[in-house]
Amino acid sequence: MTAHMRAAVLREFGRPLAIEELPVPVPGHGQVLIRVVASGVCHTDLHAVNGDWPVKPTPPFIPGHEGAGVVAALGPGVTNLAEGDRVGVPWLHRACGHCEFCISGRETLCLAQLNTGYSVNGAFAEYVLADAGYVGRIPDALDFADAAPVLCAGVTTYKGIKETEVRPGQWLVVSGVGGLGHLAIQYARYMGVHVVAVDVEDKHLALARDLGAELTVNARTEPDAAGAVQRALGGGAHGVLVTAVARSAFHQAIGMLRRGGTCALVGLPPGGFDLPIFDVVLKRLTVRGSIVGTRLDLHEALAIASEGKIRVAYERQPLSAINEVFERMKAGTLIGRVVLDLQKPAPAPRLPDASGRAAGVPAGV
Repeated sequence: MTAHMRAAVLREFGRPLAIEELPVPVPGHGQVLIRVVASGVCHTDLHAVNGDWPVKPTPPFIPGHEGAGVVAALGPGVTNLAEGDRVGVPWLHRACGHCEFCISGRETLCLAQLNTGYSVNGAFAEYVLADAGYVGRIPDALDFADAAPVLCAGVTTYKGIKETEVRPGQWLVVSGVGGLGHLAIQYARYMGVHVVAVDVEDKHLALARDLGAELTVNARTEPDAAGAVQRALGGGAHGVLVTAVARSAFHQAIGMLRRGGTCALVGLPPGGFDLPIFDVVLKRLTVRGSIVGTRLDLHEALAIASEGKIRVAYERQPLSAINEVFERMKAGTLIGRVVLDLQKPAPAPRLPDASGRAAGVPAGV
C-alpha cells in the first residue's frame, strides 16, 4: 500500500493553496526523503504562489523552502547522511557542481540550479525530497522550529551583512524589521557591528531595540529618514542591508550610506528603482545584490543560532492555516516569522523578550 502525506498544493496562481493527501515521494539517486517537523513561511513563498517574478514556477507545486526535520529514507548512492540525521531543506535544492560559480564557492549563482518549493516541490508537506549534498545539518542544540527560519531568512541576512563588508565597530542600517530584518539585527550584533533599524511601524522598531539596535528611525513619520541617519552617524552608515519589500526603501537606502559605503539588497519587491548616478560615482558607493547564501554560509548561520545567539521571533501555526498566514503577510500584520508545525499540534506563539529568551505572546500579535 502506498503511504500518503498531507501537503499544501498550489494549482493556480493567485488562488488559495489546497491541503491534499498525496503519495509520499520516493528518493532517487543522491536524494534523501525528509520527514518535515517544522516548515518556515517566507515572503518568497507568497511571490511563488502569486507568480510575481519573471521566471515562474509551474503549477501544480508544493511551496516551502525552510523545512526542518529528520532523514526518513536514503536514495541510492547517498553516503554522507544516515536515517535519523537532523537536516534542513534550503532554497538551493541543487546546483550543477561544475560551472565557474559552483567551483568558486558561489553556487547560488549557478545557472542550472533548482530551487526548493519553486522549481521542485517544497516543504509545506509532511515529507519532502532533498539533494543529499545540499541539505543543512541542524545542530542537536537547535530546535527544529527555531532552525526552520534560519534555513532562508537567517542565512540570507547573514550573507547579506557579509556583502555590505561592514567590520566590527562600524555602523549598519537594517532597512525593514520584519521576518528577515529582525534576524539581521541579531547577526550584525553577533558580528560586533552597530545597528540602526529603519521601519515604518513603531511595534517593529520596538522589537528592533529589544534585539540590540542602538538607533531606530520611523521612515513613515520622519520626513527625511536618510538625512536623519546621516546626521545621527556623522556622515552616514558604512553599510545598509535592505530587507524591506517596498521600492521606496531601496532609493532611500542609498542616501543613508557614507562615502565608500556599500548597500546590499535582499528584499525583492516587483519593479526597479532609480539610482542617483552622481552620488554613486562621486561618493564611490557600491550597490550589490545578495541571494540567500552558500552551503558554508548556511553551516555558519545554523552554528551561530545553535549557540543561543540568534532568537527567531515566530509563531507556530498548523499547515491548514497557510492561506490565512499568506493573507496576514500581504497585510503586513506579522511580526517576525511563521513556522508551520507538520507533526504535532501547534503550541503558543514564541517571541524573544528584551533578554533574548523566549516569551509567550497572544496569538495574532
